[in-house]
Amino acid sequence: MSTTTSKARHPGRLPGRFNDLMAMLPPRVIRDETDYDNAIEMIEKLTSIPALTNGQGEYLETLSVLVEAYEAEHHAIDTSHITPREMVVYLCEQNDMTASALGGLLGNRSLGSKLLRGEREPSKAHIRILCERFKVTADLFLAPDAC
Repeated sequence: MSTTTSKARHPGRLPGRFNDLMAMLPPRVIRDETDYDNAIEMIEKLTSIPALTNGQGEYLETLSVLVEAYEAEHHAIDTSHITPREMVVYLCEQNDMTASALGGLLGNRSLGSKLLRGEREPSKAHIRILCERFKVTADLFLAPDAC
């Protein structure tokens, strides 16, 4: 009978327990690009696993929060020059969403094409729906001169 551990049989396999993952790469504040690259590499490994254990999921969530905080400070994208219409167009294109589907999401089929053509600005209620659907912040849909 073999005494080989699961890790030895699957050298590229990540541990399933949170504490074991912490031993590999302790979650901590990301201070530089090396820390960032290491965290991203671990996130990529975890996201390639078809079904995460509870420990892997918790560890992935922890790393994601740390990476998000670092990116917000060091890799922020300037969107101040993008109009709300351009943002809606971009998000629809990236999500293969038609004007009709956009309108359906917002509760009025004709509204989608009006927003995409710039004939209407999104209302506060529309912005809330767009933020929820596309997982973005409301400031992306506010006109630059409105801030």
